[in-house]
Amino acid sequence: MSTTDLEDAVRAIVADGKGILAADETVPTLTKRLAAHAIESTTDSRRAYREMFFSTHDIAAFIGGVIMQDETIRQKSATGTPLIALLADRGVIPGVKVDEGAHPLAGAPGERVTEGLDGLRGRLEEYRQIGARFAKWRAVITIGDGLPTARCVHANAEALARYAALCQEQGLVPIVEPEVLMDGAHTLERCEDTTGHVLHAVFDALYDQKVSLDGMLLKPNMVIAGQDCPRQASVTEVAAATLRTLARHVPPAVRAVVFLSGGQDHLLAPSTSMPSISSAGRGRGS
Repeated sequence: MSTTDLEDAVRAIVADGKGILAADETVPTLTKRLAAHAIESTTDSRRAYREMFFSTHDIAAFIGGVIMQDETIRQKSATGTPLIALLADRGVIPGVKVDEGAHPLAGAPGERVTEGLDGLRGRLEEYRQIGARFAKWRAVITIGDGLPTARCVHANAEALARYAALCQEQGLVPIVEPEVLMDGAHTLERCEDTTGHVLHAVFDALYDQKVSLDGMLLKPNMVIAGQDCPRQASVTEVAAATLRTLARHVPPAVRAVVFLSGGQDHLLAPSTSMPSISSAGRGRGS
């Protein structure tokens, strides 16, 4: 896929303010969700759960892309149609999570690095042949006493950049997701400083790996106080801090920003999410 094709895919995913549906929970995570409703987790029950969302009437009016995981992207619907084709036929662009989760960073207590680069080129090539058009990789950064360390930020930024370069090599749009976690008692101001530092490191690494910024999506955290912080910032403060951070640290060549909202109240998350700024027009958060 050429750079132009990647740019076209980016535009299609976030067209008209559409969001991205994250349907990429691991089997253990989805098993817990089903168990909470006394539903046995089987290959078929997990497929039925996913298909319920994917076959929703008019889903394409609101969802531009769906992130799946390895099991789901290979499954077929109850009628025998591949789930990836079920989405594509509705005008929704299929994607896939390709990282192998965050693991303890050696010699760095309390910090993690996302793994999964080994064999990634071959996996991306296979997913592209199956029909995926974008991929996702999530890095997690913890705020705490003396955290994050420069070592942790650098390790995760490098992994994100190498993943993104491999995606574009295989014709897939990379979603670059550096998430500063909301765990802890840090202030909004601390989150803003850390998020800016992380974004700066990530884009330095992307530049070094020759990643085309026009052909990627950024999926950062919103700038919010830690969930244990005594003073929780207002929606207006969060929106202002988030936009300020993006304006300072995200190059204008990035065509779209889609926000993660996990962990926030279901009313606050969509209230805080906002269209981001770009001459190309950026998408609303998922």
